[in-house]
Amino acid sequence: MSIRSDVAPSTLPVELIEEGVQVEYLDGRTTLYRGAPEKAGETLTAAPGKEVHVLVTDPDGTEGVMMYVNDRKTHDDILESTGVGRIVLDGGEAEEVFPGVTVATPDGMRCRIQADLDVVRGRVFVFVEDDWGEQSYELVEE
Repeated sequence: MSIRSDVAPSTLPVELIEEGVQVEYLDGRTTLYRGAPEKAGETLTAAPGKEVHVLVTDPDGTEGVMMYVNDRKTHDDILESTGVGRIVLDGGEAEEVFPGVTVATPDGMRCRIQADLDVVRGRVFVFVEDDWGEQSYELVEE
């Protein structure tokens, strides 16, 4: 497995539809995170071994920026052409990926996303996936 670097995200069109959250990449392709996002508090911790994607949108949910957390599979060129960013953290590290949104790996295995929604002034979605399924969450005030 090769080491990957951080990649800055671009602003992407987002559409909140009945089927879920649809994101359009810079290259014109779209992806659909299926299902209405489950409401979570301002902190969400994903189980070990899960792929975690964080999407922060404007208040209307029409555009946003997306980050993959600790993705070591996707080549930098692919992320740059799609507009998706990436943050790679070692165990015990934390970083503010967007104003008001912090991602951490407190034990090196789990990913914790915290949002200060007064600072974010938009919506924060977290998508947690593995080979067996996906879950969608929206971080909301507790």
